[in-house]
Order: sequence, then C-alpha cells, then structure tokens
Amino acid sequence: MSEQINNREYRKQVIKQVISELHEGKSVEEVKKKFEDAFAGVSATEISEAEQALISEGLPITEVQRLCDVHSAVFKGSIEEIHRETDPAKIPGHPVNVLMLENRKIEDIIEHKVKPFIHESAAGAADNLREGLEELSKINVHYSKKENLLFPYMEKYGITAPPKVMWGVDDEIRDDLKMLISDLSYGVLNDELKSGIESLITRIGEMIFKEENIMIPMLLDTITEDEWKKAADDSKEIGHMIDFVPVWKPDTKYKEEIREEAAEPGSITLPTGVFKKEELVAMLNTLPFDITFVGSDDTVKYFSQSSERIFPRTKTIIGRNVSNCHPPASVHIVEGIVEDLKSGKKDHEDFWIKMGDRYVYIRYFAVRDNDGRFLGVVEVTQDIKSIQEITGEKRLVTE
Repeated sequence: MSEQINNREYRKQVIKQVISELHEGKSVEEVKKKFEDAFAGVSATEISEAEQALISEGLPITEVQRLCDVHSAVFKGSIEEIHRETDPAKIPGHPVNVLMLENRKIEDIIEHKVKPFIHESAAGAADNLREGLEELSKINVHYSKKENLLFPYMEKYGITAPPKVMWGVDDEIRDDLKMLISDLSYGVLNDELKSGIESLITRIGEMIFKEENIMIPMLLDTITEDEWKKAADDSKEIGHMIDFVPVWKPDTKYKEEIREEAAEPGSITLPTGVFKKEELVAMLNTLPFDITFVGSDDTVKYFSQSSERIFPRTKTIIGRNVSNCHPPASVHIVEGIVEDLKSGKKDHEDFWIKMGDRYVYIRYFAVRDNDGRFLGVVEVTQDIKSIQEITGEKRLVTE
C-alpha cells in the first residue's frame, strides 16, 4: 500500500475519485474520510492536475466550479506548505505580500462591518449591512488583479483548470454581493437575506483559502522572479484594496521578456504586445473610426484606411505639411489647434458637425512620450449618430 501512496499517478487518481464522488452526491464527510484514509497530505499542484484531468475527460468547468467550495473544505488541512528561505509573503510590495494583506483586509471588513449586523434586530441593521457589503465590494479589485495578472502566468505554464474554476467562483461572489446590496437598499433584513450573507461570507473565506493554499504555492513553484516583478509593476493599472503598497525592488534586475512571436520576420514589438505587420495594419483599419497622425514637424505621417472613412485621404498626403491639407478659410484654425497642443496649452480639442445623415465627432490629441516631450498630433474622426441612439443595456453575459 505504501508503494501506491507514494506513486504520484495513484495519488492523482484518488483525488479525481474524491471530486467525482462529490459530484455524484456523496456527503462531504464520507469523501473526506476516504481521502484522509488514503494519505495525509497532497500538494496544490496535484489538486490542479486532478481538476484538469476531470475537465479534459468531459466534466464541465461549471461542475468543477460548483464543487469548488466543497472540495476545498475536503482538502483544507491536508495541503503541505513548502517552506522557503525567503518567504515572498513577507516581502513588502511583492504580489504575494499584497494579495495576502488584501485578504486580511477582506477578513477585517467581514469581521467588523458585516458579521456584527447580520443578527441585529435594530432598525438600522439593513443599512449598516449594506454599507459593510459596499465596502466589501472593493474585493472586485483584488479579484481583478488575480484574474488579469496571475492567471495569465498559470495558463502560460499549462495550469488551465484552476484559473477557470476560480474566475467562475469570483464572478458568482461578485454577483451575490451586488444582489445583496440591492436587496438591502429597501431597508428590510429578513431571514433569507441573512442566510444569503452568511453563505457569501463562507464562499469568500473558502476563496481566500484557495488563493493562499492552492494558487500561491503553484505560482511560487512555477513563475520566475522576472514575472513576479512584471505582475507587481502592472498592478498599478488595476489598483489595490490596501492604502499603501511600496515598490518592490528585487535584488536582481530583470529585462522585458520578448515572446516567441517577436522573433518572426516582420514582427513589430511594442511595450504591451507583439504584432505581425499585416495584423497591425488590419487592426487599425478595422477600428470604427479614422486615425491620422501628424508628426512633431507638422507633416502627415500616417492615416488608417477604415471602411467607415469620413474625410478622403490619399497616399500623396504622406509627408505633406498639415496646413496644406486644409482649405485656406480654415487653415488658421488648424494651425492654432496644433500650436496649442504642441505648446502644452491644451491636451485635446473636440469638434462635432452634422454631415447629411452623419453626426461627425472630430477629436485632436497631443501625443507625448513618458517624459512629456511632444511627438505629434493624432486626429480621430467618427460618425457617432448610431452611438447617440443607444438606449438601455446589452450585457456580455445574458440571462
């Protein structure tokens, strides 16, 4: 039996069987006992492999997602921590440190601003709970960083099931939060709402456990310090739940990773991605508006060729002074706009005119580098008539 227990494939099969039996309706206690009888500990990576194996064999992601909280309770206490000489959780500004501090913030909000009011009978309990849940809804920032900064690295290294399952649960938590806040806005706190809030708190706690005992160990075993640094640098685009996050400066310098696509002939490498030339051209021409770029020397450098073009452009204008591209009656206006943008007096200028059935929105923007140096002007022109006619909502996810 010991040979079997030490066999990685056998251990994976046991985990798969545990999850499958939960899916078939067995009780948590039944499965937990069977699991604990088989072996005392299991790594986060093996849990991930088991989930991915189940999904590849046909179990829908939504089913694994539905079981997520249940099987995390089964595995809780059985996951072996990996002890490191340097614990990233204790390095100020490291993404792991920030994520765990935010989890403590989430727990603090729940403990002090939600739980005390669930069973309160006073008239203001519903309002107090709503305020607490509104503060808790900042959890969206925490989940967004996880989903947009860390999940891509998991997927890059072939860890695909946990991100899909966790993201699905994140969305359910977001939806439940939004619904409960809306229901509490009526000022009434009934047993159904109390039960819903308690269930939400449990799910959030289970997600904290999964992040810290399954996701983080997998990431620490997989991604490089360079990748952690990039995740830390990019996190400012999304924000944080905590008030102050220091800049993490690892001892070793890192350089930007150039993905394999950049090595292909004709590739154009930008700070946020890589294009083949034909991809970049086609994308710019697909945008539902016209773009014209005038360089710092006041000559036309580029224009897109959108099918929705409003003003005619020909290739002969490339290299032409922008003043010569406009009729004499309006050239002084164009020159004034360019001068205001160039000098820094303005960052943009907008105009809108009616042209037959079209309502044309024309915008000029100063283009500057990171040091504020003027590089040119971009003109964006769009027919906004159809946009103005939009009413109501059309969501990506429909019920």
